[in-house]
Amino acid sequence: MSFDSMGLAPELLRALADQGYATPTPIQSRAVPEILAGRDLLAAAQTGTGKTAAFTLPMLQRLHAAPKQASGRRPVRALVLVPTRELAAQVEDSVRTYGRHLHGLRTVLIFGGVGINPQIDALRRGADIVVATPGRLLDHVGQRTIDLSQVEFFVLDEADRMLDMGFIRDIRRVIERLPKQRQNLLFSATFSPDIRKLAEGLLHDPVTIDIAPRNSAAEAVTQRAIFIDKAHKAELLGYIISRFNWPQVLVFTRTKHGANRLTERLIRDGIPAAALHGNKSQNARLKALAGFKAGEVRALVATDIAARGLDIDQLPYVVNYELPSVPEDYVHRIGRTGRAGQTGEAISLVCREEYGEWRDIEKLLRRSVPAFEVEGFTPSPRPDRAAEPVERAPRPARRTPRGGGRQEAHKPAHAGHGGRADASSARRGRPQQRGHRHGGR
Repeated sequence: MSFDSMGLAPELLRALADQGYATPTPIQSRAVPEILAGRDLLAAAQTGTGKTAAFTLPMLQRLHAAPKQASGRRPVRALVLVPTRELAAQVEDSVRTYGRHLHGLRTVLIFGGVGINPQIDALRRGADIVVATPGRLLDHVGQRTIDLSQVEFFVLDEADRMLDMGFIRDIRRVIERLPKQRQNLLFSATFSPDIRKLAEGLLHDPVTIDIAPRNSAAEAVTQRAIFIDKAHKAELLGYIISRFNWPQVLVFTRTKHGANRLTERLIRDGIPAAALHGNKSQNARLKALAGFKAGEVRALVATDIAARGLDIDQLPYVVNYELPSVPEDYVHRIGRTGRAGQTGEAISLVCREEYGEWRDIEKLLRRSVPAFEVEGFTPSPRPDRAAEPVERAPRPARRTPRGGGRQEAHKPAHAGHGGRADASSARRGRPQQRGHRHGGR
């Protein structure tokens, strides 16, 4: 199937051609015709599958094909609700990109962390499409600066993350202000029981599309684990980035303070880094993301909430500096790489305190992830599970500000680039017993 065969308007096809897109992704192939037909939709698709275009293209076409004339202020006809400011900005950018050759449609972006008055002014000028986060949208509702009574399309994106962030009450308050007759589109990375319950109250006779099996990790992502003591994680991470000249890496921490501390450490080691989390101002977050996309920032250190929905083309590496507390979040994390036909690599630094979490992740994945130890960084005591040094080398000397003066250690990904692994291929199956067990938290 091609975009030409989907019945899209010439203006939308032109915008797709401008972006170099000729063939729809699986979610686009299945969702676009159903949305054009006016059906409600319940779709499971992770970020990176093309889901934003899957709802943006048909939404733009239907709005453009049936312009609504109204006296006074232009009514809001489409509402896209997303969990984070970053995702809101990216969705709004997609709407503008795909609608660039359509005339007469206006889009307004609404989120917190910035002044509300410019948003009020934009709404007064009229908006066909509003892309918003729940809290700031309800602020506008409370101030009566937005009218949702004529919304024709309601899109709830990243619905599972919405629930994780505690937005369920806000979502319901928004839905109460929408007209009963409307088209509803719900997108989620998984079909959890809570998502299905939400869908039952929101969607009418929906078409269900499940592109990614629940909790499946991206097939294009090479996954590896490195067993290491907690105190040596930062040193090893800085060395790997510098020694193997990683141009971009998204690093996940559990906490905002942890993200700040690691960012400061990487900067001291001469690696351009920035933190991305909820305590950062909106301007700081947008600056960090822009610097990362432009290559000025090599390491973007983020918490799960801040990184959810990030759209970064050709991101080669993701590092789990700390494992997530919820195993399912591991799948979301590594899904930041290996997207749009590209390959990627996800490396998890696993310390003794995280052995239990790591086993839970492997249980979720239903497979064992290759695990290695770096010579000179061998954890003490070691895990029960056998691990293989990828390259045997002395412990690297302490870092200089530019990463010089280090002895060669190992490359966690492509061992063939630095010589054949000293040990045999990673042993799988029953873990070797080493006289001790570690598995509790």
